[in-house]
Amino acid sequence: MDKIKESFDKKLKNGKKANIGYIVAGYPDLNYTKELINNLDKCSIDILELGIPYTDPLADGKVIFDASFKACRNDVNTDKVFEMLKECKTNKCLVFLVYYNLIFCYGLENFVKKAKEVGISGLIVPDLPCEESDELFEICKKYEISLIPLISITSEYRLKKLLEKSSGFIYAIGSIGVTGGKQTPISRLKNMISDIKKASDLPIAVGFGIRTNEDVKLTKTYADGVIVGTSIVKLLSEFSVKEALVKIDEIFKD
Repeated sequence: MDKIKESFDKKLKNGKKANIGYIVAGYPDLNYTKELINNLDKCSIDILELGIPYTDPLADGKVIFDASFKACRNDVNTDKVFEMLKECKTNKCLVFLVYYNLIFCYGLENFVKKAKEVGISGLIVPDLPCEESDELFEICKKYEISLIPLISITSEYRLKKLLEKSSGFIYAIGSIGVTGGKQTPISRLKNMISDIKKASDLPIAVGFGIRTNEDVKLTKTYADGVIVGTSIVKLLSEFSVKEALVKIDEIFKD
């Protein structure tokens, strides 16, 4: 069974919504990331987005940008992320958030094949327009990895085209701009999600601009899942893995 679908179905069956967390792989260091993933089953995160460090993460605000830049300065690269994941074991679902240049330089099929081998279930590629995603989409289909679309209120007019090559879940962007920014008015987000649900059966998770437990609870009233990134990345710089996981549970608490 598709692990992404399973993650959402399991929560929805119990009348709950999926918790999706984001971290930068290799921040604050690779051993920390490995320890966190190996303890993920003790945490309320259902799906973990792993950001592969990149020097120009255009979708990211200051906190995640700085974390990614520090990981790059510590020589964390795509190969090292793959090697680390070989030593990780979790029953939770893992997806990559990765910028297209990293995939392109690695070789599309080579990247997707290795991602599959280390237990990745989906790819989120923020800077890849759907009009240019045909090749990657076909390779992802071949290796049964979901290509997860990002949809915002500024791209909703392209909804039909965006959904043509979508799988896994839909990442609904909750703010205009970068991660950690101010959230779009709830009424506009609700309208967008209502429109998406009329056009797709895929579960919808909202990310960007969601920082607190209060934000999480509100988002769960109208979406199938909630994505928290910036607040989690901050925790990783301040606490041990054990302490950070407790703090993460507090953010996602129902």
